[in-house]
Amino acid sequence: MCGIFGVHGHGDAVHLAQLGLYSLQHRGQESVGVVVFDKESGARVVRSMGTISPHMAAELDTLHGQMAIGHTRYSTAGSSTIENAQPVFVRSRGGYIALAHNGNITNAGELRQELEAQGSIFASTMDSEVLVHRLAKSTAATPDGRVSEALQGVEGAYSLIIGFGDTLVAARDPRGWRPLVMGRLNGSVVFASETCALDIVGAKYEREVGAGEIIAVDATGVRSSFPLERKPSTKCVFEYVYFARPDSRVYGGSVDRARRALGRRLAQEHPAPTAELVFSVPDSSNSAALGFAEESALPFEFALIRNHYVGRTFIQPTQKDRDAKVKVKYNAVREVVSGKSVVMVDDSIVRGTTTRGLVALVRAAGAREVHMRVSSPPITGPCYYGIDTPTREELIAANMDHEQIRRHLGVDSLGYLSLDGMLQSVPDGPHGFCHACFSGDYPTPPPTDPDKLRFGCGC
Repeated sequence: MCGIFGVHGHGDAVHLAQLGLYSLQHRGQESVGVVVFDKESGARVVRSMGTISPHMAAELDTLHGQMAIGHTRYSTAGSSTIENAQPVFVRSRGGYIALAHNGNITNAGELRQELEAQGSIFASTMDSEVLVHRLAKSTAATPDGRVSEALQGVEGAYSLIIGFGDTLVAARDPRGWRPLVMGRLNGSVVFASETCALDIVGAKYEREVGAGEIIAVDATGVRSSFPLERKPSTKCVFEYVYFARPDSRVYGGSVDRARRALGRRLAQEHPAPTAELVFSVPDSSNSAALGFAEESALPFEFALIRNHYVGRTFIQPTQKDRDAKVKVKYNAVREVVSGKSVVMVDDSIVRGTTTRGLVALVRAAGAREVHMRVSSPPITGPCYYGIDTPTREELIAANMDHEQIRRHLGVDSLGYLSLDGMLQSVPDGPHGFCHACFSGDYPTPPPTDPDKLRFGCGC
């Protein structure tokens, strides 16, 4: 899961891209990059590990151009190195190509082997680089034609923003797995993973990029085509549960409203009769906890305080990183929980390490009872489409039953939202969503060799 941003036709494109990435930093904190296209000097790229730093911002201040592409990276399998930072940036016949990718290409291993057999040399372990090689090989006459040709036979999830000279292209896979929106700003066109990135630059939301759609923007205007075979919708429901920001709209629906609805349904399915208050595991479960509190007629309290100078725990690349972040990321407010029976609401439990540590914090602060409520079903299967759950061995719900999980976490009761409850709570549900990690119902055949995904997701 990554954040991508692109702008065409604005005199300060580089700083708009920088602002947009600030709003998408929650989608990836391992690396960040911006490519700026300028008619006189061609194109320049600035990439850095981590988030946007003062040094990187100062370097961006020296760049100029009317088109820019940005990316924040969260790796699902590939190593976290500067070589895997995006946007991917190469010089090919006819000029520069820059590509920012959110998603996971499930047949990247096979495509890469084909390209290597034809003489292609790869500089990274990203699946996204496969797309760049296919773009470079395309003989189509137009940039959007090259994208269409390059995407034939590509399987999996992808939302893309690609730059060719003075043309900006946005594309989304035929199933619409990952969100991508389009906006306008004083005649300029802006693309972003979420609407919060449009808001920060002052762009007006126009519409989603359609599933299977390719949009090209150049000096002549905007043109749209649907050259890819349409397939059943499989929007990622986990965007509503966890990844997207609550002030965003994704897939046309409000993330905040969806999460409140998830919390209300959770309270209906798993009430906590002895509880005296509700609190969230901040920040991604705040809205769900509010919904639970409203439905239960219980006070919502701030019982856990998050250190906002520490990144999102779930998207840390290694288990060691996750454990370390938990210890410095949260602290309990003793005056709120001491002697109380409390409901702790979280959006999901993946590995269980974070949750177990948080329960211990709340117990140490004096809580009399801790009732765990989760606004999504148990995660029992790996995701092959852009979420860092590559093996069942890492998933607590795939290896323990309900009572074992309750005891492992150290809670008095445990309640997960049902699959039907989740799907009926999100906008446009219950149909058209991918829920494979919860249900095992994969929209595409799982890879016969999952290790092939270890080439590394571009996001």
